[in-house]
Amino acid sequence: MSAEAAVSGAGNGGTNPMEWASGDGAADADGLTQFISFAIGPDQYGVDIMSVREIKGWSEITHLPKQPPYVRGVLNLRGVMVPIIDLRCRFGQGLTEATPMHIVIIVQVASRLVGLLADRVLDIISCDLTKIQPVPRIAQASRIDFLSGLVTMDNAMIALIDLPHLLSLSGSEEKAVSH
Repeated sequence: MSAEAAVSGAGNGGTNPMEWASGDGAADADGLTQFISFAIGPDQYGVDIMSVREIKGWSEITHLPKQPPYVRGVLNLRGVMVPIIDLRCRFGQGLTEATPMHIVIIVQVASRLVGLLADRVLDIISCDLTKIQPVPRIAQASRIDFLSGLVTMDNAMIALIDLPHLLSLSGSEEKAVSH
């Protein structure tokens, strides 16, 4: 199924990925796992399909004071306040100039819902767990800490996001938010 079919209706409330995900889990007996791939500029990223709850078109959000720059604000999603993380900003590439063409991927991390602001959804990817490569630890780049692995699909490198690490604050960020 194409990503376009998966997110048809993203602007009108989104689609429950459980309706369009094939298989019955993130990793099946064959050692396959599935990811939703998306783009931020020319870079491709992926998140585990089992963490994705909804994909929505960009809509206005409520800004909150004393938040890290990458926390754009909150979105009221059927009565639940969902913080929106600007992935471009979180990865140190500046703020996203969000337009109606951007998307928000609602993911569940532990018991929390969080929205990830990205440029566009690309596809649903199935890959063998053995094809996921570790992230090289050559440089101390901040965005490397947010990645759990790399996978190559159709000559494209997809960086897999480690959601719990993406949401954790560094010591300097905690000080900036508390002041």
